[in-house]
Amino acid sequence: MSFFQVGWSPIMTIKSQVLALKYRPQSFKDLIGHEEIATTIYNSIKNNSSANAFLFTGIRGIGKTTFARIVAKALNCEQALEGRCEKKCSHCEPIANSNHIDVLEMDAASKTGVDDVRELIEFSRYPPSLAKFKIFIIDEVHMLSKQAFNALLKTLEEPPKYLKFIFATTEVKKIPITVISRCQRYDLSRIKSEELFNYLKNVTTKEKKDVEDNAVKLIVKLSEGSVRDALSLLDRATISNKENSLTFEDTQKIFGHVNKSSYIELLELILLGDEEKIIDHYKKLYNSGIEPNLFLNDFLEVLYFVKNISYIENGGNNFTLNASDYKKITFLSKEIDPNTILLFWEFTLKTLKEINIVANQNLLVEMFLVQLTYLKKKNVTQNSQQIELKNTLIKNVDVKNNTNKDTINQIKNIQQEEEKIEKKTNLEINNLKDLIEMCYKKKEMKLKYELENNVNLVSFSNMKIEISFNDKLDKSFVKDLSEKLYDWTKNRWLISFSKEKGTISTKEEKHILKKKYITEYTGSNEYKNLIEAFPDIELIDIEKKDD
Repeated sequence: MSFFQVGWSPIMTIKSQVLALKYRPQSFKDLIGHEEIATTIYNSIKNNSSANAFLFTGIRGIGKTTFARIVAKALNCEQALEGRCEKKCSHCEPIANSNHIDVLEMDAASKTGVDDVRELIEFSRYPPSLAKFKIFIIDEVHMLSKQAFNALLKTLEEPPKYLKFIFATTEVKKIPITVISRCQRYDLSRIKSEELFNYLKNVTTKEKKDVEDNAVKLIVKLSEGSVRDALSLLDRATISNKENSLTFEDTQKIFGHVNKSSYIELLELILLGDEEKIIDHYKKLYNSGIEPNLFLNDFLEVLYFVKNISYIENGGNNFTLNASDYKKITFLSKEIDPNTILLFWEFTLKTLKEINIVANQNLLVEMFLVQLTYLKKKNVTQNSQQIELKNTLIKNVDVKNNTNKDTINQIKNIQQEEEKIEKKTNLEINNLKDLIEMCYKKKEMKLKYELENNVNLVSFSNMKIEISFNDKLDKSFVKDLSEKLYDWTKNRWLISFSKEKGTISTKEEKHILKKKYITEYTGSNEYKNLIEAFPDIELIDIEKKDD
């Protein structure tokens, strides 16, 4: 019976609870952001047509386990279904505290094996002791092993009338499709910023805390749509602040957050190319407490806004940009070439990948910002050269004025030469060896590996390749190879599978040749002399040179 004590927790008084537990919803009416899902489940329970198994999926802190407990209470208590029980009956309070004898919570992260599930199934054979339904709540169900899922399948599909399963997971893709198809699945989306803002304001009123609206908006932004994260951040902010009031500036210091306006000013300095001011500005940001990794992520966000500001509404529910920042970014987006922004974006992503390689990340970011100024100058120079070249071509190739026909003939000759080169490329791939060599030249190592290891050639002629293959061949091999062959030869190739065995793979052929060379060499006098001189030596590999 000790197995079913997993998930039990001591009863805590309301005063000792953190906000995330203190304001945990206890009925369908208390839930925010999931009204449609709550209504659907409410109606199914009320009409006695609830599913055998429920599956709740979504990000952390979105309300999956809370939903599971509310459903468990609604199934076992009619007053709880209507939201009138208020934890007074013998079912609702124990369910809320995870210690009801017929509602068993299991943490799949610590109980992943098939034996654990078998024990669960064995226990499910007995009807509930007190409640109407026996309910198994399995949190982080994706952590169960494959064997455990298989053991659960039959019971999950045809459970006894008194048995219900409720699953919760953050990674639904790791759950076998055979399990998902036996559940009624509900995807809990992130809570909208406006709803979460109103909810937090209501909490601050109940807690008698004076918190500025902008501070609440910042907490909403940092929580990324997670109610638990939002309440935890609010708890941390109000505890960190000794006074009963919490300002926006206090919240920024507590969480090490920097205004978007600082990043916008930095971007303006980069565009002006003032290296000294750029470094000074970044040092101020760094000294304020922002980490280099977080700085790069926030910088990416500003680049995104500059590129896509025309698609972003500046309504009251946009907690990312204030009115002033919105105007600045709108102005910048009209002044900056989109190609420059995309170039900055790619370079920032590249720096993010490299940031963990260096010991002093701060120096990397400083050099990154300086490099952006040179990227901007280079991009401007290239654009100017392109415009100049375009204007020159327009002047030289003016068909209407019949000026400089030699230039037109030169362009035609260049095109003809390119066509000849393309045709010549077709002749370069005449057999499997040529194809493997081409993959090597084009740095298509995945295709090269598949051709050498998992392909047996049947025939190769006239842009038609017929092959047989083993079980290890990648599923996208034919599609990828066809696309590359078209890119290289400008012609469509036909790649088909054959029932014939075909020749051995290139890897096997090399292995046989190597074995042959080793056998030949071990029979030579030279090898025998070596053995006599060095009895302990062993021939492991051999390479045959052209000379």
